[in-house]
Amino acid sequence: MKEASSETVFWNESRREANRSAVKEFIFIGLSDSQELQIFLFVFFLVFYVGIVFGNLLIVMTVTYDSHLHSPMYFLLANLSFADLCLSSVTAPKTIADFFYTRKVISVKGCFTQIFLLHFFGGSEMVTLVAMAFDRYVAICKPLSYTTIMCGNVCVGIVATAWGIGFLHAVIQLSFAVSLPFCGPNKVDSFYCDLPRVLKLACADTYMLDIMVIANSGVLSVCSFVLLIISYGIILLTIQRRPSDRSSKALSTLTAHITVVLLFFGPCIFIYAWPFPIKSLDKFLAVFYSVVTPLLNPIIYTLRNTEMKTAMRRLSQWNLNFWVK
Repeated sequence: MKEASSETVFWNESRREANRSAVKEFIFIGLSDSQELQIFLFVFFLVFYVGIVFGNLLIVMTVTYDSHLHSPMYFLLANLSFADLCLSSVTAPKTIADFFYTRKVISVKGCFTQIFLLHFFGGSEMVTLVAMAFDRYVAICKPLSYTTIMCGNVCVGIVATAWGIGFLHAVIQLSFAVSLPFCGPNKVDSFYCDLPRVLKLACADTYMLDIMVIANSGVLSVCSFVLLIISYGIILLTIQRRPSDRSSKALSTLTAHITVVLLFFGPCIFIYAWPFPIKSLDKFLAVFYSVVTPLLNPIIYTLRNTEMKTAMRRLSQWNLNFWVK
C-alpha cells in the first residue's frame, strides 16, 4: 500500500510539473470581434503608428542636426521622443499585424519581452518628464544659474539615470511574472501583454503580487505625477510674480509640457494604480497610451514651439538643397 501510495504521489507531482509548463503561448482577445470595426482599427493604428514614427524621428533628427537646438531642453525633448517611439513600437506593429489573424497569438517569451520593454521605456519616459520639469524650473526660477546647473555632463547624467531607472523598474516587474506557473487559461483580455492582465492567468495565488505591482508601477507613476504637478505649480507662481515677454514665452512652453504630462500619466495611473478596474475603460486607455499619446507629444511640442518649427523648416530646406545638388 505504501509503495502504491508513493507511486501515486510521484505521478501526481509529475502531472503538476507538466501542467505548470502546459501554456506555451498566450492568445489576445483583442479589441473587437466585429469585422467592420477591425478594419477601422487597423487603419486607425496604422495611420497613428506611421505618424508616431515620422513625428518622433523628425524631432530627434531636428535636434541632432540643428545647432540652434543644442540645449538641455531640446536634448531632453529628443530623448522623450525616442522613448515615445520605442514605447509605441513594442505593441503597435504586432497589433497591426494581428488584425489579419483570427487567432492572435504570442509566445510566453514574447509576452514577457513585451512586459519588460513596456516598463523599460515607460519608466524611462516618466523620469525624463520629471527631468524636463526640473529643467524648466531652473530656467525660469534660477535663470542666472541655468548654464551652470544644466551643463552637458549633468544632462547626460540625467538621461543615463532615466534609462537606468527604467531598466531597474522593468527588471522588478518581470521578476514578478517570470517564475509564475501558467497552466491555463491562456487568453489575455487585451491586444498586448501587460503584467496586471497576465497575472490573472497564473495558476497560483497572485494577491500579494498584485499588491506589489501596484506598489511598484502605481506608486512610481503617482509619485512622479505629484512631483511634476508641484514643480509646475511653483513655476507658474514664479511666472505670475515676474510677468514679462520672456515669461509669456515660458508659459507657452510650460503649457505644452503640462499637456504632455497629463496625457501620459492619466492612463498610467488608471491602468496601474486605480483599485477598481473597468475593462472597457482600460482597453480605451491602453489604446490611448500606446498609439495616441506618442503621436500627440510631437504635435504638441512642435505646434507650440516657434524655435522647433523654424528648425524643421531649416532642416527641410537643407534636405531639399542636398537632393537638388
